[in-house]
Amino acid sequence: MAKQFDNSLEHFARPATGHGYTVASAAAVLLLIAIFVSAFVTGNWIVGLVAAAAMVAVIVLLFTSSQRQRAASGNKAAAWIAWEPVEPELQRQTLNVAVGEISRIMQVQPEAVGELQTAFIVAEDLALRQIQQEENVPVMRHIIVGGVPFDAAFTKNDVVVCCEVCFVVSPELGQDRVVAMMRKIGAVKRSIAEMNIGLEVRLMVILVTQMPVADIAKLRESLSTNRFSSTPVDIDIRFMDFEGLQRVYVLSEPPA
Repeated sequence: MAKQFDNSLEHFARPATGHGYTVASAAAVLLLIAIFVSAFVTGNWIVGLVAAAAMVAVIVLLFTSSQRQRAASGNKAAAWIAWEPVEPELQRQTLNVAVGEISRIMQVQPEAVGELQTAFIVAEDLALRQIQQEENVPVMRHIIVGGVPFDAAFTKNDVVVCCEVCFVVSPELGQDRVVAMMRKIGAVKRSIAEMNIGLEVRLMVILVTQMPVADIAKLRESLSTNRFSSTPVDIDIRFMDFEGLQRVYVLSEPPA
């Protein structure tokens, strides 16, 4: 059998290990510290100031290199995860459940459910566009991570971030939704831990709101309690106003 070569992008983009660079930088810092101390003792302030400036520059370069190596390591580890798209049927089921809950809260008439579905889809799309802008990374939508479906996911440095988008029209996030999110992210954490690839897992809850400011304040207060105390991972809650998102991504300024 002919040998199959690894011609993947990850293979060609694989950075060289930076251990030698790190050791050399650390040695340079120690040398500069010694020069600075010697200059301080002898009263040679010019040499001391030059050594101090060089030491700060080397530390900054060392930190920057460390961040780049961390990002490269995270990208390489993420390649081991089996990213799979969520089946359309499951996407439809999830949409219908979410829209059904919202229509019950808003007491929407059956003939208006279609418009509510459209609004929900638009809200999710705009929210994920905004997350991609804020995080400055590609966002995978409707993706399965570790066997668990999420509205979106992305990797940043050595962290896998799983996103759940909630279109909220009342100052209360159902406890059953919170419990479901905890179970899902817990399963992903166990799956990633079993792979032993050095990645952390984080849950991002994106709340797209369409309600008065007073109700949003109540929602914030309810979430500041111990609602997410049982979460097995770090959690990031993002509030986004639906009308504000539309002004940014959809609506244009009226002509003068």
